[in-house]
Amino acid sequence: CKSTEDNPIKFNWKCCLVILKMLCVRAAPKLYGIVLDAGSSRTTVYLYQWPAEKENNTGVVTQTNMCQVKGPGISEMNKESWKNLMKCMGIITETVPLSQRNSTSIFLGATAGMRLLHQKNEAAANIILVALQEYLHSLPFDFQNASIISGQEEGLYGWITVNYLMGNFLEVRLRARTQGSLDLGGASTQIAFAAPDNTRGKDLVQVALYGYEYNIYTHSFLCYGKNEAEKKVLAELKSSNWSHINHPCYPAGYNITMKASDVFGSECTKSQAPAQNGPERNITFVGQSDPAMCKRLVRRIFDLNSCHGKENCSFEGVYQPPVTGDFMAYAGFYHTAKALNVSGSNSLEKFNATMRSVCSMDWKTVKVHLKSVCYSANYVHTLLVDGYKFNSDNWENLNFKKEVHIAWSLGYMLAQSNMIPAEAKLLKLPIPNIAFAALLFILSALIIITFMFLIITLVRFCY
Repeated sequence: CKSTEDNPIKFNWKCCLVILKMLCVRAAPKLYGIVLDAGSSRTTVYLYQWPAEKENNTGVVTQTNMCQVKGPGISEMNKESWKNLMKCMGIITETVPLSQRNSTSIFLGATAGMRLLHQKNEAAANIILVALQEYLHSLPFDFQNASIISGQEEGLYGWITVNYLMGNFLEVRLRARTQGSLDLGGASTQIAFAAPDNTRGKDLVQVALYGYEYNIYTHSFLCYGKNEAEKKVLAELKSSNWSHINHPCYPAGYNITMKASDVFGSECTKSQAPAQNGPERNITFVGQSDPAMCKRLVRRIFDLNSCHGKENCSFEGVYQPPVTGDFMAYAGFYHTAKALNVSGSNSLEKFNATMRSVCSMDWKTVKVHLKSVCYSANYVHTLLVDGYKFNSDNWENLNFKKEVHIAWSLGYMLAQSNMIPAEAKLLKLPIPNIAFAALLFILSALIIITFMFLIITLVRFCY
């Protein structure tokens, strides 16, 4: 810190500032967490970080990196999928500081695809999980768990994600208004929203987050994800002539041939498989562009009769409190609304009108990637209106949003961060408030005196 002949004062002050920064500034410690979202159609790896000092006992989590594993979901993993998973984990590993890797927790949560495989072949599902556990345990991280999460957990974590992104947990006021969560995946769909405090039932979960408690209704319908539900619709189209089955939801002029196993090989449709036809039998579906018939066909896959006469019931006899407040509808809900070009609309009438118009189009008018848009629109409409009981009055509370592409995984990390202790916790001392105030005053005075002494010493040292 010696001065120079050209600019003694300027250099001396720079010297002092550097010393002050070194003494007073210390980078806030960060913690990291990794979540593998093992969905029915693909696996995505997310890297999160949050400050070690938590806000109201829950770490403020941000997404640092993500990597989508090429190939199918883990229920259908092959050698190429394993290679792609390892590539993704290599990318994530390089992002985490070397000094933090041993303390970085890693979790894998498998959703509806593995729930279906577990029903079909429990041994096969367990073999996959054990292999993944062994691989993740071999990585330079703190392996915590690799398991199949329940549908209720998936719905709850989705709700946490939505409200975290909306900033509802960080409001200063007590119990800020929250938004409901509507998630539509390939194999299941989830609904979750805050219910009145006195509401009770098997689908009600009490969760504490950011210092407050919430009473959350959450339910997941397995086999009612968009892909599995479409198989259920196809299975409803029974005919004596398997080479030509009219499909009212597909556009006129379009037809598709598939194996019977593509329709009836799922756990969701196997009970409807005709006994006289083998899994390799070809089935051809021929588009009809019939909006009214498509609507009736899609409604047939929902068990609405079991809720007849029940006040609070969605479908399949499942209890559900009345939907209240705003809802964020993402994943398959958003993509369907976007395909109809109504993602920014809050009108049920417009949704209905657009749906009827699209379902009347022939194959020349409909783009190739929209071959199932009529089915998707009718499915989403039936699920929301007949199932979850949205109507023209509360449809405006639905927000079809894309930004919740991370779905339940962020909520999962938020919940898991509650289990990771924050560094440098303050001890609560059993002393009276007056004594504590006096000690605080003395400590503050000592800090001021020390700081002044430090400044004087630095000035003398630099000159």
